[in-house]
Amino acid sequence: MARLVRPRKGRWIAGVCAGLAERFGLPPALVRLAFVLSCALPGPQFVGYIVLWILIPAED
Repeated sequence: MARLVRPRKGRWIAGVCAGLAERFGLPPALVRLAFVLSCALPGPQFVGYIVLWILIPAED
């Protein structure tokens, strides 16, 4: 299984969705769609994204 990093290629904003997709073997578009759809629900999605942006290291 791949380690969790934010890739340099294929990222849109910070690479969080692309990194999660790569780690779990999912298509990046599916993870991005799930995030966008989850933003319609109440909750701290944007805060979680920013926290993951800070915690997940960038690819070397």
